[in-house]
Amino acid sequence: MTNAETISKLNNALNTLIKAYEELEGKNTELENRITELEDEVLELETVKEDLELNVNDFKTNTEEDNSNISSMLGKIEGLLNKRVTTENKDDTSSTNTEDEIKTSEEDKETTNGNIFNNNTVNDDDDDDKKPEENKIDLNRMASLLNGFNN
Repeated sequence: MTNAETISKLNNALNTLIKAYEELEGKNTELENRITELEDEVLELETVKEDLELNVNDFKTNTEEDNSNISSMLGKIEGLLNKRVTTENKDDTSSTNTEDEIKTSEEDKETTNGNIFNNNTVNDDDDDDKKPEENKIDLNRMASLLNGFNN
């Protein structure tokens, strides 16, 4: 092998190495660009995750407030029910009331309770027949009230 052949082979090998190096540099640049894109996506996803965590915390807070409001409303309703039961028990135990006092007492109870319990009106003739019905709660009206609180 002569010097010219050796130089030619070395030149071909050097050209092959340069091409391979350029190809690797191109691939390396592509990979670096892809890494940058993926890092940007990760940052975007972290931002979205933080926003979602804030929303979850807001929902938890709102749920706790709603539960508190519902408990408060139920407490008020129980208070009204207990007040009505107590008032009815007092009316039942006092036998000295006249018919006019009973009528006035029944009208006052309906007025103060906003007619939320039932729509039965008091009849002087049917007092004994209606006593069990007066203690019943009008469930449809109660449900309507509770639905009103939720809005």
